[in-house]
Amino acid sequence: MKAISQHNKSFTLIELLIVVAIIGILAALIIVSVNSAAAKARDAKRVEDLRNIQKALALYYTTNGSYPSTSGGWWGNCPGGGSHPVSGSNGYVPNLAPTYIPSLPLDPRQGINGVTTDTGNCPGGANASFIWACYLYQSNGVDYKIEANCTPESYPANNPFLDPPHPAAEWAIYTPGAANW
Repeated sequence: MKAISQHNKSFTLIELLIVVAIIGILAALIIVSVNSAAAKARDAKRVEDLRNIQKALALYYTTNGSYPSTSGGWWGNCPGGGSHPVSGSNGYVPNLAPTYIPSLPLDPRQGINGVTTDTGNCPGGANASFIWACYLYQSNGVDYKIEANCTPESYPANNPFLDPPHPAAEWAIYTPGAANW
């Protein structure tokens, strides 16, 4: 009679740990690439929003001969900008929506009541970002500046929307007279 050989064909603990470590590394790489793609998509939305507001401001100027004025103050839909609504005479760009644009856009990361949870790159840290992270508008009627303040997620040197006075905190579109606001 032959003796039956009992050879155990299971994984060792070290083999299992190696497999778990490899799966963990792959999962981390996937999460990083998904987050990077989402940030790029939000930045693309910011560019689109700024351009749409710029087009609406051009239409407003053609009709009225001036830009909507904020009497030289910054208006936005975040707490620092006065928590203005997205349309009407008290909108963060007064009287632009709904006549020249259906509704003023909100930054892609803004939540309830226009408040962002992103700490961003705003000078002053997280508290300043909480207060000032939104689209802001300022105009004296002759010139204007619209900016994505403290919310962009990338600041490449060749980006035409970088704001010269604040290249690491905001993107902006402006008339020549408003370049240094």
